[in-house]
Amino acid sequence: MLKLKFQTLKISAGLWLTNVTRRLRNNFYLYLATLFTIAILLDAGVFHIGENMRDKAFDVMVKNRIFTPKPDADIVIVDINEASLSALAKDYGRWPWPRQVFGEFVENIEAQQPKAIVFDILFSDADIYNTDSDTYFNDVIAATNTQANNVFFPFLRLAPEQDNLSQVKPSDIPGILPSPPDIKVPINTQATIAVVLPHFEAVLNTKHLGTHNIDPDKDGIVREYKLYRDGYGYRLPSLPLIVGNYSRTQPDKYLPQNMLMNWRGQPFTYQFVTFSDVMTDMGSKVKTRSPTEFTNKIVIIGSTAPSLFDLKATAMAKAHPGVEILATAIDNVKHNDYLHVWRGAFSYVLLSLILVWLTTAAFFFNMDRDRFNKLFSASQIGLLALSYIGINFTNFYLDFTAPIIWAVAYFSIAKIYALATDRALQRWLAFGIKADGQESQSALIMPILIESRESLTDTTLKQIKRHLELCSKTPNTVDILKGLQNGLWGLFGDMVIVVWIYAADKPEYAQAAKDDAVQVGQKLASLLLLVGLPKDTEVRYTMHDGIIHNEKMSGISSAKQWRSLFAQSVIKLEQQDIKPLQNRLD
Repeated sequence: MLKLKFQTLKISAGLWLTNVTRRLRNNFYLYLATLFTIAILLDAGVFHIGENMRDKAFDVMVKNRIFTPKPDADIVIVDINEASLSALAKDYGRWPWPRQVFGEFVENIEAQQPKAIVFDILFSDADIYNTDSDTYFNDVIAATNTQANNVFFPFLRLAPEQDNLSQVKPSDIPGILPSPPDIKVPINTQATIAVVLPHFEAVLNTKHLGTHNIDPDKDGIVREYKLYRDGYGYRLPSLPLIVGNYSRTQPDKYLPQNMLMNWRGQPFTYQFVTFSDVMTDMGSKVKTRSPTEFTNKIVIIGSTAPSLFDLKATAMAKAHPGVEILATAIDNVKHNDYLHVWRGAFSYVLLSLILVWLTTAAFFFNMDRDRFNKLFSASQIGLLALSYIGINFTNFYLDFTAPIIWAVAYFSIAKIYALATDRALQRWLAFGIKADGQESQSALIMPILIESRESLTDTTLKQIKRHLELCSKTPNTVDILKGLQNGLWGLFGDMVIVVWIYAADKPEYAQAAKDDAVQVGQKLASLLLLVGLPKDTEVRYTMHDGIIHNEKMSGISSAKQWRSLFAQSVIKLEQQDIKPLQNRLD
């Protein structure tokens, strides 16, 4: 009893799925694509899941590049590392050191005529315990301004929410210019801006000031460098922007605000020298270092010592020295080889929708499944390969990650529906025979012979099969006989067989099957034209019904009865008139 109930439930579910499938037909793919479109728009505006996906993909690709650009050999980092802190502690105590240390360093380095000296150290406050030291440092910088004027200093941009607490106006920052006209923001002479400027007058007089803020993405990873900040009608340049442009023959006026960094490799890829080693050699009577070690170099003074907490997580490493991030940004600006990328919500949405709706079109128009599966897989792999090739051989990062994820998700759901649809369309009313305990089953066979001057491809035949399944109102099975046999057997080629099977003692089933077959015959001509067959294609069809008796009761095998029934239908088919498609439409 329980088994019978389960069988009945299975039959009902199968029939329900069949009816739903026939009602939805291929419109399901359109509904699904619409749902995905809404999800993509919501993600781009609210959730930003796709944005995080593409960032992670960028990290993987840039970290595993085959060809990584080499760091500029003219950029040298003078490293205040743990060894330097330990070596100079006996003379100058713990960090921060008196400013005369850096004054002496600049004085000695300038003798070698470097291209630029860049401090990654913010001299924000006076040293009240070493006023003479501060005076000496200020005098050295003032003298440098008169001679070379090639020393650059950072200042810190604080959170804009603190601007109303500041007393500094943008115009008070030396070297700051109004924003370009295309920004269309009027200058606000009354506005104040929250910044931490260098304490020394000589440093301000250099007018070589730039922000050295490093802004990580939402996940805490540094991938971009903000080259400038606009506010109140003024533009605040970053330190890499002014140093990079200073070192170029022709400054670039069209650099992006958020520069996607073209990393040179893992940390400590640039040329590093230890600060204490250089200082010790400067004070020695017998020099061991080259007198032209820093000639025409961009000398960056910063720290990699973990105890000074200037380490950031980047796409290349979990702990990347801030001074080397600065060096990379300067290198990118100097050589104009930062990574170009079409970012933002618009590009993400556009690419995602293109891939999803192209996939939708393939399912909706019944593209050959096997061919489409291969094409889809190849296209997604190809897009990823194109992205990887681009980041290796060019300065363009083609970001397809999130769009590909959306397309794959859509493809997976659509394919499951397509497979379920195929199974539902193949469920016969013969299930009712088992439930009702019938000994025989009736069958209605509809052979369709297609003769065209154009060879019928596998894709065309599969499309015909699919359209016949969808245009039927009652369950049936559709099979194709292809013209692959040799000799006389080739005459059976390009024949479509539609079969309805139903309980022998159910006249309503028989009538429904016959009505369905008549409808298929009426739609056949337009259906064949829809799949692209020429109007002079000739087609004939017929309908033949019969009973397949229970094998045990009749003593005749089912296979023999089916062969006989099929032969009778083919003979009947030959008695039908053959007409071109156009005539059948008329």
